Amino acid sequence: MASTVTKEISYEELKAILGKSQNLLLVDVRTKEEVDKGCIPGSIHIPVDTVEAAFAKEPDEFKAAYGVTKPALDAPELVFHCQMGRRGGVATSKAHELGYVNARNYTGGYKEWSEKEGK
Repeated sequence: MASTVTKEISYEELKAILGKSQNLLLVDVRTKEEVDKGCIPGSIHIPVDTVEAAFAKEPDEFKAAYGVTKPALDAPELVFHCQMGRRGGVATSKAHELGYVNARNYTGGYKEWSEKEGK
C-alpha cells in the first residue's frame, strides 16, 4: 500500500514557510484577472489548465517561462493555491501524477489569505 502524503497546507504553515524558506515555490493557479486583483507575495502565476504542461517542461524552458528554477521532483516546499481551494487541489493532483511527491494545496486560497492579511 502506498503511504498517503498530506497534500494540504494551512495558512499558519504557509505563513511560517514564507517567513523562513528560500526554497518555497508558491504557485498561483487562478486566472490572470484574479491575480491582477491581488496575490500572495512571492507567488508565481501558472493557470490551472497549464500546470501539467508547465511542470513537464525542461528546466531551462521552465525558467525562461516563469523566471524561477523548476523544482526537483522531491522538492519539499511546492505549494499550489487558487481562490478557495478547488483548483489548487486539481493542480496539486496533477503535480503528484507528474512525480512531485511533496506538492501541497493551500486550501484556504487567496480568499483566506487576503482576509487574514487584511488586504
